[in-house]
Amino acid sequence: MADAIIDRLSPTDLGTITHLYNQMFRPEWKEEDIQRRLRGRHNILVQVARIGSDAVGFYVGMELKPTVHFAWLCGVVPEMRRSGVATQLMRAAEDWARTEGYQFLRFECDNKIRPFLHFGIAGGYDIAGLRWDSERMSNLVVFEKPIADLG
Repeated sequence: MADAIIDRLSPTDLGTITHLYNQMFRPEWKEEDIQRRLRGRHNILVQVARIGSDAVGFYVGMELKPTVHFAWLCGVVPEMRRSGVATQLMRAAEDWARTEGYQFLRFECDNKIRPFLHFGIAGGYDIAGLRWDSERMSNLVVFEKPIADLG
């Protein structure tokens, strides 16, 4: 397992996130695209995973509702996938969300991205539903995990 350092960034410091996103996903986004999506959102969490001085992964999340933090974007550079970096990012996000008083962490995954579907199940997330995304023309699988003692 990789021993990544997880750094928390300011929600306004999106240059590294944009660069990493554009290394991994298409179509490319501008920093303003990410800023626009985050505008007006509450409790934004931005994290970068680093190995040495290299940024190898990222996480961007926000409050979905008072009890649920939503992992909006998460990614790991292709050469570091399956090394535990995504697990470290999600665990750091879960710990942060728990200390912020959230009861659940939620994310969505395109039904076609099998490795991330497996990641969610292996990480203890439950399938909470499906959502049709008309932009992608695909079903998104909704994953949710309790992160607080609900007893």
